[in-house]
Amino acid sequence: MPPPQTSIPLPQGHVIDGFRFERQISMGGFSIVYLAYDPQGVAVAIKEYLPQSLAKRTVGLVPQITPEHRQAYQQGMMAFYEEGIALARLKHPNVVHVINFLRAHDTVYLVMLYERGRTLHEHIRKHPGGFTENFMRGVFMRLLSGLREVHANKLLHLDIKPSNIWLRVDGNPVLIDFGAARQSLKQSSPELRPVYTPGYAAPEQYGKGGEQGPWTDVYAVGASMYACLAAAAPQPADLRAIDDKLAPASLRWAGEYSPQLLDTIDQCLRLDPLARPQSAFSLQRMLATPPPPQQEHS
Repeated sequence: MPPPQTSIPLPQGHVIDGFRFERQISMGGFSIVYLAYDPQGVAVAIKEYLPQSLAKRTVGLVPQITPEHRQAYQQGMMAFYEEGIALARLKHPNVVHVINFLRAHDTVYLVMLYERGRTLHEHIRKHPGGFTENFMRGVFMRLLSGLREVHANKLLHLDIKPSNIWLRVDGNPVLIDFGAARQSLKQSSPELRPVYTPGYAAPEQYGKGGEQGPWTDVYAVGASMYACLAAAAPQPADLRAIDDKLAPASLRWAGEYSPQLLDTIDQCLRLDPLARPQSAFSLQRMLATPPPPQQEHS
């Protein structure tokens, strides 16, 4: 029996427009993700709009929404749908691809390619502190290629973290779960505040540190790189702003990785947004600069 604050997923075998739902993969603040099969029997991932703060499914198929939350729920659903349209236009090997839309049960669904592999978070748990410099540079340089495409389309991710970085079986990363991206580069939606993840969210996401932009996602990429080395999330930015106890990567792993890689991570994690690399391209260029051979950690 799920706790009362958690919505129940759609039942196994449920069908919408020929797509058969198999099981829940994950549940977040905005959505539930399912493994499903299309009419031809091909595996897909389907994300259902279901913001836990506004709606609950406790019985049946249709979420229960109180009258005072109805307007915010509708606005959020439109943002979710528009985000899906934007992602459907993105065709990049390092960004999850939306291939269809479904409408049912007073909500909407995004159908995405199902990628076999596991999250970077799971990879960190299986190999704590065991990442080579070549692995780090390779994964994050390719991830940043995808993020550049996201930013070029006036989108921000706003929830980059190891559990939202999918590693295909061949090791190629895919940026997944744009469920927190309720804000474009040009406009914000105050009705639905983005869900942020402590440790990976930049200080400006807490509402006190200024404008959000590509540099906000850069902070999260730096935090994800830090987590690969520490096997844990960095100190949350709001706590750092009061009493910064985060050990710089350049000190904590001195001698284990090149000074250039560690300094790049530290630059991404600066609390001042203007002190970070200002774009995914800038950060990608920094990671593409190889260290001197004698310093490289193999």
